Amino acid sequence: MPSDMPQQDAALPAVSRVSVTPAAQALIERLRAEHGPLMFHQSGGCCDGSAPMCFALGEFITGDADICLGEIAGTPFYMSRSQFEYWEHTHLIIDAVKGNGGMFSLERPTGLRFLTRSRLYEDAEWQALEAQGRP
Repeated sequence: MPSDMPQQDAALPAVSRVSVTPAAQALIERLRAEHGPLMFHQSGGCCDGSAPMCFALGEFITGDADICLGEIAGTPFYMSRSQFEYWEHTHLIIDAVKGNGGMFSLERPTGLRFLTRSRLYEDAEWQALEAQGRP
């Protein structure tokens, strides 16, 4: 590793900002089989509320105002930078439950919808995230 790159303390755990439940992972795999590579963008609350929206990769154009929080089930997960400012201290857990998905989200016709659950980071997790730096 080049000396100018930040290094994480080996004692700190690797911490993700977003994860996925088994139900959501199964739905992602189902949608990937039908639509190919996917991507997510956490909606900021307009038409479909604050829902995780699933798109075919590249169908939703991200820009400088968006950041990638990580991957869930091999799928990139984006959020607007301004929304991240509010949710920075929260681990996002993407779940799938019965219901109608967002009108533009790929899961809409399945009878299931993606749902964002969350929890605050524990102290050790937050310390590890600070060492990793902001996305």
